[in-house]
Amino acid sequence: MEAQRITLALDDHSGGFETTPDRVRLADLARFADDVQSFLRGETKEVDTQNLEVAVRKGSLAIETAPIPVAPRLFADLQTMLNGDLLDSLDTKRKEVVERWQKAARQTRGLAYKISAPFLSRPVVVSANSDYRGDDADQWVQVERYIRGEIQDLGGITKANAHVRLPDGSTLRVTTDKSLLREDKVNRLYKTAMLRIKAEYNVLTRELRNARLMQFVEYVNQVDEAELERLTRRGASAWKDVSDATAWVDELRGGEH
Repeated sequence: MEAQRITLALDDHSGGFETTPDRVRLADLARFADDVQSFLRGETKEVDTQNLEVAVRKGSLAIETAPIPVAPRLFADLQTMLNGDLLDSLDTKRKEVVERWQKAARQTRGLAYKISAPFLSRPVVVSANSDYRGDDADQWVQVERYIRGEIQDLGGITKANAHVRLPDGSTLRVTTDKSLLREDKVNRLYKTAMLRIKAEYNVLTRELRNARLMQFVEYVNQVDEAELERLTRRGASAWKDVSDATAWVDELRGGEH
């Protein structure tokens, strides 16, 4: 295959204006440039982006490369994306970029990414209407679990829900019955609470979605010193005849010691 110019475009109207070379938010430009470099290089650094010349075009904001002479994996990955939604066969770095673009496009109205090249019959488009994913990305299971976080919003006019800020800084939206909130006598807004929820859990990404509140659980986040001392004494008594606790546990597990 002859050398190819690859054009990667950011089509963004989410800021209330069309992103173009004449007007673009600095953070968006920096993020897009980093993604373009990662996509072109791939895990194996197939394309030397340090010396690659590019031109910034309209369309909305497009980065067009100089002709890339030899990049068989890049060309194959683009053809794969044109022919289907599954990303498992893609270079690892390219897969990460596309998954990030797909997530952003679904979350932000008016955002899309387009990749075109002379050898492609049409542009590759990542948008809210596309469904690029890894075959293992949909491993969701139903779980029931306890979560702890700060209640940042509680209620709702048509649907009752709570927005819970989790310890990792993310926010989980939890739906519930209005009756549960109506009967709850505790003011929980902007306070840390323990919740028992049912939700879908991704066994690979550890994300929760479609969470539903079952109940608020009262808990005490202070240590009961007397109870801790009692449990310590019981533990010491139970283990008094074990000379090497680590070796004993290893033996129970069937390991070597």
